[in-house]
Amino acid sequence: MAGIERPGPLYQQVADAIRHGIASGDYPPGSPLPSEAQLIERYEVSRPTVRNAISALRTEGLIEVRHGKGSFVKGTPTPHLTIERTLTRTGTAYTSGEPGWEQTQPPAVYRTRTTADTGPLLGLDEGEELFGADRTLTDPATGARALHTLLIPFTTADQAPALAENPAAPVEEIYTALAQAGHKLTWSETVRARMPQSDERTVLELPDATPVLHTLRVTHGTKNAPLLLEHLRASGSRAQLAYRITADTKRPLHAVRN
Repeated sequence: MAGIERPGPLYQQVADAIRHGIASGDYPPGSPLPSEAQLIERYEVSRPTVRNAISALRTEGLIEVRHGKGSFVKGTPTPHLTIERTLTRTGTAYTSGEPGWEQTQPPAVYRTRTTADTGPLLGLDEGEELFGADRTLTDPATGARALHTLLIPFTTADQAPALAENPAAPVEEIYTALAQAGHKLTWSETVRARMPQSDERTVLELPDATPVLHTLRVTHGTKNAPLLLEHLRASGSRAQLAYRITADTKRPLHAVRN
């Protein structure tokens, strides 16, 4: 059997052979794969085996099936949308460098509680009360979609009454309210790629095998205390994140006396 030498299910062996062809450039991005009949003849396997191999490669995001035309190698897409994860301050007012999102519907505001995942990020025990606000956003220039969730602990809202009155306010206004309440704000942010949950796939209109970029931003206040938690989720194939980086000042060494 040409190209099939490793042990394991036949469809995985065929998928491995095609995967190697893609990696080596035999099948460049955008090019068609051989037809089912040609793959059956080349690898001396059955039609279901070839179809299972194609399905596995499609799930991995390596190929796409165009109805009536066959299977094609996916190109490396250039992200359509750059999300500037930067903030600027004028006095106590904040603005972000993110695109001019449009909301597809009014924010959904609710009460919730910290979980085993969100509690540690906010410096709270599991089960502490929070205000939540969910937004579905669209970039008008590209049509790219994003999901934004803001979690406000009740303890934070107590420090700025406007937060409890309107948890769905634009997040820049919430930053401003916290600054006016006396906080010197800083932020920490992490980004990871993961496969989407079913509701995320639907709302973000993600094709099969497309990861989601999941950004977690914690707003810190006085003495670095966590105040807010934001989730931003966007298509990993349609969006990229951009950051402005500044160097921290090196802290002087201090003598330690025992």
